[in-house]
Formats: sequence, C-alpha cells, structure tokens
Amino acid sequence: MAEPSAATQSPSVSSSSSGAEPSAPGGGSPGACPALGAKSCGSSCADSFVSSSSSQPVSLFSTSQVHDLIFWRDVKKTGFVFGTTLIMLLSLAAFSVISVVSYLILALLSVTISFRVYKSVIQAVQKSEEGHPFKAYLDVDITLSSEAFHNYVNAAMVHINRALKLIIRLFLVEDLVDSLKLAVFMWLMTYVGAVFNGITLLILAELLIFSVPIVYEKYKTQIDHYVGIARDQTKSIVEKIQAKLPGIAKKKAE
Repeated sequence: MAEPSAATQSPSVSSSSSGAEPSAPGGGSPGACPALGAKSCGSSCADSFVSSSSSQPVSLFSTSQVHDLIFWRDVKKTGFVFGTTLIMLLSLAAFSVISVVSYLILALLSVTISFRVYKSVIQAVQKSEEGHPFKAYLDVDITLSSEAFHNYVNAAMVHINRALKLIIRLFLVEDLVDSLKLAVFMWLMTYVGAVFNGITLLILAELLIFSVPIVYEKYKTQIDHYVGIARDQTKSIVEKIQAKLPGIAKKKAE
C-alpha cells in the first residue's frame, strides 16, 4: 500500500520514475526547497538542466546530447552551435575579449529593444492589450535550488580531486615512465606554442571535434585497422623502455 504522503505530492514529483527514492515525511521530496515550496521547486529552470538522478553525478548535458551534437544528428542544431562558437573564437582572435563581449551585448540589446519598440507601436496602432512581448520569459523561474548548486559543486570536486591526485603522481614521480611521458609531451608543446597561440589551438580543436567523429563513423573499419597497428607498435616500444629502465617494475593489472 502506498504511503499517505504519496497522495499529496506535487505533479512534478509524482511524474518521476518508479525507481526514485521514497518521499520524506510531509510529502516533500528529498531535494525540495522548503522556502520556495514544492510547486515552485518543481517548475524551477534549474531542474531542466540537471540530467542525473540522485544516485548519479550531476551534469549539464547528457552523453547522448553531446554525441548527437558532434555526430551531426540534427544538422540545424549542430550547425548553429558550430557556427556560433567558430565566429566567437575568430572574433577573439581578431579583437580583445572586452570588445567581443561588448559587441555581443550591444547586438543582443539592439534586437530586444527593437522588438520591444516594434511590438509597442503595433499594439498602439491596433489598440490591443497583448502586454509585454517578453512576459512569458520574464515569468520563468530561473532560481537555482541549493540542492542543485551543491550537486554541481560535488560533481566538480570529484574531477578536481582526481586532477590533483594525478598531478601529484606525475610531479612526484610515482611512476617514472608516466612522468617521462609528461616531460616529452610538454617538450613537444613548446614547439606547438611557438607556432600557434591559445585561440588558434581552440579553433583547430573545434574543427577537429566537429569533423573527426563524422569521418571516423564513415570510415570506421579502415581507421580502426591502422590505429590498432599504431597501438601495438607503441605498446611494444613502451615495454622495451620499461624493461631497460632500472628499478621500474611493470604494473600488474588490478
């Protein structure tokens, strides 16, 4: 038999999956905001960005969304994201950050103010009472709940702690081979930095992100064949180097 509190749950809570945790006493969900109430919390915009359940790390975008984006499943959406970010990076390469941000804000204000004045003139001529043209957006609750904020912080802390542990391993030479790999990579990056700046590398990275996956999907068999050959050669070279370095024990698979 269902608990009595289940009958008093808000629509946003009752529509959740059957695998969710039971509600706390008083009919509120564990992540509800007492100050805002169950209804306002359920309609919060922050909940629309949280794509994880209570047992999984929080993330702004799901893996499937990113996958569909870079594989051009929706050409219009991917084209918009790719074009917007590319124009932004090209603008940053030509102008300062302050200039780019200022021009973007001016362009956005020009559009919204022009549309606001246009709708006001139309309403005055037609003597209609449609109200503010952006009223639907002004009424949207964009309050970020404390639970969502803590979830974001906890998810970020997991990656930060992992990065700190890796940095300590590499710089304190827990594994000599891994530290040597980092040294060689940084040495190669000095030559890359002498040719490209950070913005140029970001532009190249974006071009690769939006082109390599779709090319790999089309020629997967041939690429996997050559990548496998290169991986075997690299593995054999690393094993030879590890065997010749004194005092280095090979890691056993856990």
